[in-house]
Amino acid sequence: MAEQREEIEHRAAPGALRLGGVDVAPSALRFSFVASSGPGGQNVNKRRTRAELRVWVKDLGLDPAAAERLAVMSGPMGAGLVTEAGELIIECDEHRSQGRNKDEALERLERLIRAAVARPKVRKPTKPSKGAKRRRLEDKKQRGAIKKRRQSGGEE
Repeated sequence: MAEQREEIEHRAAPGALRLGGVDVAPSALRFSFVASSGPGGQNVNKRRTRAELRVWVKDLGLDPAAAERLAVMSGPMGAGLVTEAGELIIECDEHRSQGRNKDEALERLERLIRAAVARPKVRKPTKPSKGAKRRRLEDKKQRGAIKKRRQSGGEE
């Protein structure tokens, strides 16, 4: 029975997309398509293949800490951009077809959600052991002796 309950928890809610362990309503995802730039010949001039995915971070159903991590991760150098108002924008024009660009944008969103949901490990400060300190000092003395021999011409 517990296995059955666990299986139900991992399934997406009816009508929702399961992205990175979070149920997202398809109505929350807004796609728009524009003409892409770059190589592609006449295809670029005639087709609107560049996919732009817009979603409000609050509509993703993330806890506040995960939403904050998502905003930090998707900065200017990340996979997307979170506006001041809290809207995540992901643009994709890697492929020559609209469908593949749409799928790629959804994959990027899923990767962002997975990374945001994963809690970072808390670093516990540790102290070096007595043996480690001793070895470090012995290595420093040995290195200093080598340098000293070089200065004096190797005569000691």
